[in-house]
Parts: sequence; structure tokens; C-alpha cells
Amino acid sequence: MQTFAAPVFAKLRHSLDITEEEYVTSLCSGGCYLQFVSNSKSKANFFVTNDKRFFLKTQNKREVMFLLSNLQAYMEHLEKYPHSLLVRFLGVHRIVIPNQMKKYFIVMQSVFYPDERINIRFDMKGCEVGRWTNPDTGGENIIKVLKDNNFEGQHIELGQEKSWFADQVKADAAFLQGLNVLDYSLLLAHQPLHQDELDGKHSLANLVIRTTKSVDSPTGSDPTSTPLLEVSPGKVVLDTTDCGSEQGAAEATDEGIPLQEINSLPKETNTDSELQEFAKHHRRLLPNCKNSIHAIDGPDRRYFVGIIDIFTVYGLKKRLENMWKNIRFPGRAFSTVSPRKYSRRFCQWIQERTY
Repeated sequence: MQTFAAPVFAKLRHSLDITEEEYVTSLCSGGCYLQFVSNSKSKANFFVTNDKRFFLKTQNKREVMFLLSNLQAYMEHLEKYPHSLLVRFLGVHRIVIPNQMKKYFIVMQSVFYPDERINIRFDMKGCEVGRWTNPDTGGENIIKVLKDNNFEGQHIELGQEKSWFADQVKADAAFLQGLNVLDYSLLLAHQPLHQDELDGKHSLANLVIRTTKSVDSPTGSDPTSTPLLEVSPGKVVLDTTDCGSEQGAAEATDEGIPLQEINSLPKETNTDSELQEFAKHHRRLLPNCKNSIHAIDGPDRRYFVGIIDIFTVYGLKKRLENMWKNIRFPGRAFSTVSPRKYSRRFCQWIQERTY
């Protein structure tokens, strides 16, 4: 088993107040992983840790290389927008069994955690073609993730958080457009707020806790520079020598990933500076709950939101698919469009349904 960019992901976990002990305990629990049955068109496998805190997804080599080559830009975006809606990647790994298997997978923070009270889940792209899921479970004890057309007639009721949410979606979508990415989704779930949660939202003690949580942004012990990949200087080459296998020989010609560094500014302690930074980095007052980075409280509901699936690049294959779908679905909204159009439509779709 191999790990990529370990120091960077350790720093990101620390920024989310996830200790290494918690991370290892969750991933290496004696309990079995829970398999997540997805209606995704990709051939990826999905698993959830037994405590449902972390999400594991298999990725192909191209997707892993895309993430690692853009990791510095991703980290810089999270530094600029600490409360970004983008899913938090917590680790990239590869399992190799000589002459048998080579499998890449990523670990993410689950958007839907904790899920004990969540009563409905959606995966939305802002289009209509192929965006319906039959909600009927046939009496089985399974959880279905619904899509855009299932959301018809519903709204995201955020109250005072509406403008922050719309602006953050625009900032995140603009970042993905800059990476030439499309086909990402907004994961959305909600649960009713209990009366004690409603009563405590504006208590002084609760506001102090929420303010501290919202302003603090823990960094690693070395705030100056963290190498993306722990290897010798020069180029990082994904080890593709596969003990004589044809696949390994073919992949061995791939170019490596340039070594990069993450630079962080020293944290200021002056109160006025922190308040200025709060506004500059588009922070919000996080709720006092677990996984608060993905939780937004409306007037009477808690929403869990996150932007996922950010690996689809608008290359030749997708351009050809766009041409075919324009012929197949004239005048209809489908997912395979240019990143600029996808970003604009995605933001508009969400804004029109947010109150």
C-alpha cells in the first residue's frame, strides 16, 4: 500500500480538527466498511467507514494524476475560502498486489455525516436529461440518492445564509471552470432542527463556540512550506513497474507529476486583522455541530451540502459527447457541456431554488 502527498493531506485533516488518531481509528476499525450502492455511471466502487465519517472511492490513474497535479491549486482555493463547499480530500492511496491488481482510491470527508436524522438526499447537477431516480425502495432497507428532477417544486431555505451560499457556489464553480472541469454535483440533504437547537442558536455561549470554530483555522506545526509528495527532488513518477505485466509496461512511459510546494502565510493574532480576514476569506458562522464545514442551518432545517465529482475534464471525448447529445437531445439540458456553460447553469439552477 502506498500513500501520495501525505504531509499535505495530514495538514488538511488537521485544519478540519481531525486528529491522526481519529482518522486511523475510523479507517482501521474492526468493523467492516459499508458498501455504498451508487447509481453512478462510472465503474468506481464506493465505501463508507463503519462510523460513516469518511467516504472511500476507487479512482483510475488519470483521475489520481489530475488531483495530484492540481493539488496546489486546490489547497490555495481552500486557503482563500476556508468554508468552501468543495468536498475535502483527506488521502490518496494505491494498493498493489504484484501480478494481480493495482487499485487507486481516495478518502474524503463524508458530506452526510452524521446521518442519523437525515431524511432525504439529493445529487444535483442543474440539468434534466437522465436526472431522475425512482424513489421506491421496494420495501428494502436501502437509501436512495435522488436527482434534479426529483427536486422539482422544492427549495433550499437558508434565510440569512442565502447570499453567502450563492456567492460560495459561484466561487467554487469558477475555480472548477478554471480547471476545465464539468459534470460535478451538489450533494444536498436536510434534517429538521430540534427545538433545543432552535432555542440555542442565538445563545451567548453558543455564539462564542460558533465564532471560535469559524475563525480558527488550525495549521500544521510548520506553517512555511509543506511538500506535496515526499520523494526526491525533480519529478515524482507514479511507480508503474508491474513485475512484468503488460499493463505495467504500458504505463511506465507516463510522465511524472512535478514536485510542488504549498506556501502558507503566518497566522496573525490581532483581533482586527482576524475580523478583516474573516470577511476577506468569505467565512460564515459555522453551526455548533460535527462536520460543520458541510452543514448550514436554515430557519428550521439543517442542510448538509458539498460539491463532489470534480475529476471530469472537458477533453476531446467530452467535446464529441457534447456534439452527439446536441443532436440526440435538441433544446434540452444535459450534463456534457463546456465548463463555462456548466458553471453558469449550475450556479443559476441553485440560486433559483434557494430562499
